Amino acid sequence: MSNLLKHLSPLAPDDSGACGVFYELGGITVICDAGGCAGNVCGFDEPRWHEKKSALFSAGLRDMDAILGRDKLLIDKLAKITEQIPAAFTAIIGTPVPAVIATDYSALQRMAERKTGLPCITIESDGTRGYDFGEMLAYSRLFRTFAKEQYPTKKGKLGVIGATPLNTGLTRAGSITNSLTDKGWNEVVCLGMDSDLSEIVRASECEKILVISPSGIKAAEYMQEKFDVSFETGYPVLPEDIIQRTKFLSGKHVLIVHQQFAANALRNIITNCDATCATWFMLDPRYALKDDFTIRDETTFREAVQSYDVVIADKMFRRAARGFSGEWIDFPHYAVSGAAEF
Repeated sequence: MSNLLKHLSPLAPDDSGACGVFYELGGITVICDAGGCAGNVCGFDEPRWHEKKSALFSAGLRDMDAILGRDKLLIDKLAKITEQIPAAFTAIIGTPVPAVIATDYSALQRMAERKTGLPCITIESDGTRGYDFGEMLAYSRLFRTFAKEQYPTKKGKLGVIGATPLNTGLTRAGSITNSLTDKGWNEVVCLGMDSDLSEIVRASECEKILVISPSGIKAAEYMQEKFDVSFETGYPVLPEDIIQRTKFLSGKHVLIVHQQFAANALRNIITNCDATCATWFMLDPRYALKDDFTIRDETTFREAVQSYDVVIADKMFRRAARGFSGEWIDFPHYAVSGAAEF
């Protein structure tokens, strides 16, 4: 019960993260549920739903379908969809339903590929882990499935992994690409945002990859190992108003809460105070400082913030920071407050 959220809204889960990675890539995504999880994705965790089309479906499992594991019905439905909607691949995203009945995702993948003739990616998300875990699985499977060929390197081309609304709050890649071209890159492509599957296929063209969330590290490591494409981490779209407010934090003890790479990027520009980074999501120790920490529950968070003069975090977290009397600077994180703001 320690993970029970008493004051916060539920954070975006792993199935939402996986769906976000596939959203713009021209595939058919099926959420393996009875309808509730798909409603959560489309209604709260995917702001592009009102701007960009995507072939995203619920499996619509009935009670007995779920209990008896009638995989053939799911595959038959998927095959009918592929006859009506042109697609480059299919993806089946797990939810608590298939997790409870121990669905065999490898079997689903083989059945789907035989029936449709298209590559199928299955994601063993279960709705209980953070959105970034689902993104990590999706990015890793996506690149291993489609980025298989070595293309000639394009000098000055930068690929960005991790540009999803749940990580950045953005539905368009313009601010990211503009920021990076201003830094000297000739061509910047956000893999999965304002780009299609062909950019994943040709990802080895990139001179370098920028990973803006821990969820993209495994995919970047694959690109480095297979094609010798180096990568670095960063977050090029920090809100300007937050940057301006940090100029007045001289000498203060500051806690920054966001996804790890966004928090790190903000700390890197705060040189006039003592800053610690924390996250409710994935924390890669290779990119953390000694005092950085993962927040496990509301109690841990409430106790931790009492030691700081300033907290820079999504305003929704303030609900769980009872007793904190210091300064609070809002650092929006869509995976936290998207549902409340939508």
